[in-house]
Amino acid sequence: MRRIGVVSGDVRPVGPFSHAVVANGFVFTSGQLPAISNLSDQPDAFDDKVRQTLANLEATLREAGSSLQNVVKVNTYLTDPGQLEPYNAVYSEFFGSDLPARTTVCVNIFGIALEIECVAVLAEDSIPEGI
Repeated sequence: MRRIGVVSGDVRPVGPFSHAVVANGFVFTSGQLPAISNLSDQPDAFDDKVRQTLANLEATLREAGSSLQNVVKVNTYLTDPGQLEPYNAVYSEFFGSDLPARTTVCVNIFGIALEIECVAVLAEDSIPEGI
């Protein structure tokens, strides 16, 4: 098992957790936020917040040895039911037609617009030999 505490160029975790954990051929990410350099540095428009959050998720996966193409499950937390349509539009830009399983819920989360976490398989070239 490998824990990824901080992703290069990403915002440091705001609590006692790792950005991702790699175990048994899978990458489990913590929830990613729309932060650019810190929590007070976020895009203004909601669709740009979604893009930033997915870019942060993509960077975390890359650091772990995976990618968005290897995602098998996404959990998304929105703060307003009206966000679903613009969220889906941007989400489709990143995932295209090869869609992972997904759960999307509406919750109240600490003054941010959304949070996204996922489970992905490791890229073939990231799996140690013999596994």
